[in-house]
Amino acid sequence: MPSAQTATASSTHAAASSNDLPMAPNNPATSSTDASAPPGDAQSSNVYKNMSLQELMNQNVTSVSGTPQPYGEAPAAIQVITNNDILRSGASSLPEALRLADNLEVAQDNAHDWNISARGFNAMSGDKLLVLIDGRAVYTPILAGVSWDVENVMLEDLDRIEVVSGPGGTLWGANAMNGVINIVSKSAQDTQGWYMEGAGGSELRDAGAIRYGGTLAPDVYYRVYGTYFDRNGEVYTDGAAANDAWSEGRGGFRIDTAGSSDDKYMLEGEYYNGAAGDPSFPSTNETEVESGGHLLGRWTHTFSADSDMSLQVYYDRVNSSTPEPASAFAPTVVPAGIATEYLDTADVSFQHNIQVGDRNKVTWGAGYRFYHDVADNSPAVEILPATQDLNVFNIFGQDEIKLLDNLFFTLGTKVEHNDFTHFEYEPSARLQWNFTPTQMLWAAVSRAVRTPSIGERSLYEPTGLPDAPLPHPPFPPGYSYPQSLLDGSTSFTSEKLLAYELGYRAQLDSQISGSISTFYNFYSDIRSTSLSSASTLDLPIYLQNNLQGETYGIEVSSDYQMLDWWRWHAGYDYLQEHIHVAPGQIDFTNALNETADPKNQVFLRSSMDLPENMDFDLNGRFIDSLTINNAATAASVPSYFELDARLAWHPTKDLEISIVGQNLLQGQHAEYGFPGPDQVQIERSVYGKIAWHF
Repeated sequence: MPSAQTATASSTHAAASSNDLPMAPNNPATSSTDASAPPGDAQSSNVYKNMSLQELMNQNVTSVSGTPQPYGEAPAAIQVITNNDILRSGASSLPEALRLADNLEVAQDNAHDWNISARGFNAMSGDKLLVLIDGRAVYTPILAGVSWDVENVMLEDLDRIEVVSGPGGTLWGANAMNGVINIVSKSAQDTQGWYMEGAGGSELRDAGAIRYGGTLAPDVYYRVYGTYFDRNGEVYTDGAAANDAWSEGRGGFRIDTAGSSDDKYMLEGEYYNGAAGDPSFPSTNETEVESGGHLLGRWTHTFSADSDMSLQVYYDRVNSSTPEPASAFAPTVVPAGIATEYLDTADVSFQHNIQVGDRNKVTWGAGYRFYHDVADNSPAVEILPATQDLNVFNIFGQDEIKLLDNLFFTLGTKVEHNDFTHFEYEPSARLQWNFTPTQMLWAAVSRAVRTPSIGERSLYEPTGLPDAPLPHPPFPPGYSYPQSLLDGSTSFTSEKLLAYELGYRAQLDSQISGSISTFYNFYSDIRSTSLSSASTLDLPIYLQNNLQGETYGIEVSSDYQMLDWWRWHAGYDYLQEHIHVAPGQIDFTNALNETADPKNQVFLRSSMDLPENMDFDLNGRFIDSLTINNAATAASVPSYFELDARLAWHPTKDLEISIVGQNLLQGQHAEYGFPGPDQVQIERSVYGKIAWHF
């Protein structure tokens, strides 16, 4: 095992907990808190707060190798958001917490929709980023992306968020093309007793959560919880209400075993129901409705000090209803309606880790995922056929080879089979050189894919026009009314990436740590919106794979413990994109539709532990302008500076009272959306919060 940081770590925090066992790529570890301390929520909440920078570099992460390894040794562009980071940021939703990752692009579209990506392509669904919540993939197959208004978690119960920018297909499979977000909850052992919180203010009108943790038997722990929030809507450019208010209720449970047994078990389940206004319907107050839940179980077994395995099974159900506007094509109008989707997902995955001799650490496994998708179509937007079953099989293997005491070479691949494009291959090679005990260089070459979504293969947007030839001129002889505006295509294939990466990570001294990552990506077969010919009369528009191009950039991140009570964090991202139509091909949007990304991002955070049990945190960010399109017309969303602040007082060790201000520098600003009267503006927000452990 590589060792870049163990010389500087304390023995207490370098040790992995009983829940940090090796997990399958869809089964990340569930906790990295101190195993030697007694269980209890107050203790686990303070672990990260009391860590030095050296100890933080030694916390275990699982997203890079599929098995626990210290963050400082992970040969990838990875950042870790700790529980303490999240709580001190004042974030009240998961997307807000993800702003803490310098290697992500986070753009809020309205009160309940966010666009989140890594290394570009932050266009609408963010379809090249895989997101896992406690081992459950939340990538939806109908739109190829993540519905962030569905993926809410109780932030107090998160252990950490691991954010890897760069391809992760060798372990995590298709759709981990540009990165992986691995969201890891605390074990039930670490959330014992009662926890309650309540909040309210201008945009977060009211929110509350309650959780209780106890024991079912010796070394068997559980928690049950419920949350609710009601968020105010945002505004349009002229200040009028955007009708995008959002509310949701959620409840669930988790059970974990602990102790010295070679077998560990985890079982969790959750149900939610929410509603959000649709800013496309400001006058009729149409509402999007989401409900669903999941049940997940995991078994890990240790055969010996050199061999262990894990098996995970989960079932997930999502029901969504979205209003779709009418579309007008003279002389007919396709009426508005509601598009409803029912998605069932069943998944099973297995992984085995084994040390072979002194030099080979082998990880292998297999998995199967089944999707059952039913669309209740609206008049203007249809999925044909309306019911589809999809199967995804995979097998993977990876070998970490110790070439020298401080030089490691990792080679692996994943092979997947899906019903759309059949076999896909995602190999990678990674080199790691620990040239000093606290400094590391790494390099990687990877191939990754993004497989087609149901919509890209099966979308149909009818015009409602009669099928009859048109008189001419000016129409060509025999030209008929188009029957659809936009169609998916059964020939739509996987998008492909060949990525080259080079990085450096170091603990320079007890006060300063940092990392630099560079990348060059070549993309082919990127999604296009293409006409059958260059003629503007030749509808429908088809979804095809007519784009290609390159991106390159640099990601810089650093932490500075200036004083015992004052820590700084700084980050910078630079991104260049050159996406274009492939030679001899056509794209209706002139290659504008897939990217909406800032060239420069700058982040600066300050965290101070003040006298009288006070905390004061400032989070500043500069986001460069981005180009966004409406069909083939390009426009710019302006750059902006923003600042969030949080002041908290702890009158006792179990009680916290805080006030949070978000987007304090401007009354309203746009982060996404085509400029115009219906572009949604994100408003300044202030709220207060009380949190109590007992």
